[in-house]
Amino acid sequence: MAQITYSRLSHLLRISADNGSVLRRGPEIKNAASCCLQFVRCQRSVDSKALQERQKQVMAKGLPKQKPITGVKQVIVVASGKGGVGKSTTAVNLALGLMANDPSKSVGVLDADVHGPSIPKLMNLKGNPELSDHNLMIPLTNYGIPCMSMGFLVEDVAPIVWRGLMVMSAIEKLLRQVDWGSLDYLVVDMPPGTGDVQLSITQNIPVAGAVIVSTPQDIALLDARRGAEMFKKVHVPVLGLVQNMSVFQCPNCNHQTHIFGSDGARQLADTLGVQFLGDIPLHLNIREMSDRGTPVVISSPDSPEKLQQTLSLTLIYSQMGISDFFGSRSADFSLLNQL
Repeated sequence: MAQITYSRLSHLLRISADNGSVLRRGPEIKNAASCCLQFVRCQRSVDSKALQERQKQVMAKGLPKQKPITGVKQVIVVASGKGGVGKSTTAVNLALGLMANDPSKSVGVLDADVHGPSIPKLMNLKGNPELSDHNLMIPLTNYGIPCMSMGFLVEDVAPIVWRGLMVMSAIEKLLRQVDWGSLDYLVVDMPPGTGDVQLSITQNIPVAGAVIVSTPQDIALLDARRGAEMFKKVHVPVLGLVQNMSVFQCPNCNHQTHIFGSDGARQLADTLGVQFLGDIPLHLNIREMSDRGTPVVISSPDSPEKLQQTLSLTLIYSQMGISDFFGSRSADFSLLNQL
């Protein structure tokens, strides 16, 4: 049956009103009812498409336009989804490893975890940032790495009891009101979860890629997967997964124990179709050096714990688009006997 237009339907209704006999005829009633139903369906389809198009336009207007951080070439975010899996430690050693692999590269670290900043402790930094002539905060520097953190702006033990709007305002200041100079890489230590801060950063600045850190434990992998899926939704490439605290080796008998399970992150990487970047052992030296503010890339540059250097080299090549690099250079961090 041919589609009925609005004008045809109006004409049919006018005829029906003028000629009472039309209303008494069965076939005409059936045809009119069928035409009306077809018209309603057609109109609903048009309205639905128009509504979807309108929603897309509104959403496009509502999303912020990405603007690069002044002076920063590449942004790499380190995320976990779950707190307490070693994300900040990995981020710090990644930044140091990037610079160690190529001293000509300049690297900075941004601590985006407003409620629980860890970078000041890990990088052995204290004090308040000074202001430049342009009224921008000057990052504090150690080991050649400029760092910015909310921890520099509050007391060490002061809780940051802020609601969402204040947190977002702080993130905006950390992104836009810091004088980074000229950086090849800015490593961003993300807070746990998949909330406002993660969305704000990925929507406001171009991000070259994300590194997901997780322990092999199932409960941590659940949140790691949520984090990876979030980055995919906001079109941020997931460079790969790092499996932290993968194995503990007894310093007395060298017996290895997989306290949090084994190969969970490797299996998750296969499931997600992303690269598995390597294992980080649960080792006393990593914890002690981190607490002292001397990351393992600095304190033990020749030990297998300098795993982040291999990891960072992998990341550098991934940024250069050498896709086959991953297949032959996936990091191997299992040489604990050399410690």
